[in-house]
Amino acid sequence: MTRLVLFGAPVAIAAAFVSGLGGHGERPADNPALRTRQATAPDPLKAGSESEQKKQDALIDAMPPGLAAPLKKEMAARLVASAENSTLDWRSLYGAIEYSGNGDGYVAGIIGFCSGTNDMLQLVEHFTKEHPGNPLASYLPALRAVDGTDSREGLGPRFEAAWTKAAEDPAFRTAQDEIRDRISFDPAVRLAKLDGLSTLGQFIYYDAMVLHGPGLGPEGFYGIREAAMRKADTAAAGGDERAYLTAFLDARRAVMIRQKSEQARDTSRIDTAQRVFLRNGNMDLATPLTWQVYGEAFRITSAQLPGRLTTRPPGSP
Repeated sequence: MTRLVLFGAPVAIAAAFVSGLGGHGERPADNPALRTRQATAPDPLKAGSESEQKKQDALIDAMPPGLAAPLKKEMAARLVASAENSTLDWRSLYGAIEYSGNGDGYVAGIIGFCSGTNDMLQLVEHFTKEHPGNPLASYLPALRAVDGTDSREGLGPRFEAAWTKAAEDPAFRTAQDEIRDRISFDPAVRLAKLDGLSTLGQFIYYDAMVLHGPGLGPEGFYGIREAAMRKADTAAAGGDERAYLTAFLDARRAVMIRQKSEQARDTSRIDTAQRVFLRNGNMDLATPLTWQVYGEAFRITSAQLPGRLTTRPPGSP
């Protein structure tokens, strides 16, 4: 059972967590065909009473925007793209699609929506609801059939071409942004803020949510968070944030090195990126930001971004 300590109601939230499972919300740990990135696990922050949710909303509204600030969110998108696709140009990825061959099925779009982990299905359903005549609409039956598997039956090259064609439509690009926020960015940042985490901590949660998904099992985001909380208290619980984030990254790294595919086992997005930011005390993700993924160096400066970003004081680490 995932241990969730939110506003003194862990039992109620955990119960709602389990009762909400079913269908495509099956835990990846229970179904080895599903990657831990399963996209339909219930959000624990929505499981409490309406009054509890209002309290959470009020608390978050009173906090600084953190990673949700437009320029920080842009930086987060570039950081994730460097780890997922070895590029900072995340907007070039709307039309990207490939068959993974590692159990995820097709992987496509700005955060790697997968045909095998439900999030691609959610995206195409969402897009088709608003734009029923889109190039991907006819593939919905096939996407539903392969959901939870790595099969590409009913998809193939024509589906790949349809995805690329759909990505030419600004509406499909907007749909990708919306589903990214709904299933990854918003829940990760929300929970990080309630855990008392800085902008860096919010990004660490977000990147973990993108890669591992909101699974309840030990290899999903909430399982990783639970493992970290057994080692250190969150800042909101009175703990030291750096110690907690170190425990979180340790737990996440342990999950990654157990993965079957060599690419999944590469932990450089932690070792030579997020740990570097944490070791340098860059809790605000201030520029210039330098890191490595897969041995390739990346850098973000304020000059590369629209508007102005806070730069680190001279002489700071």
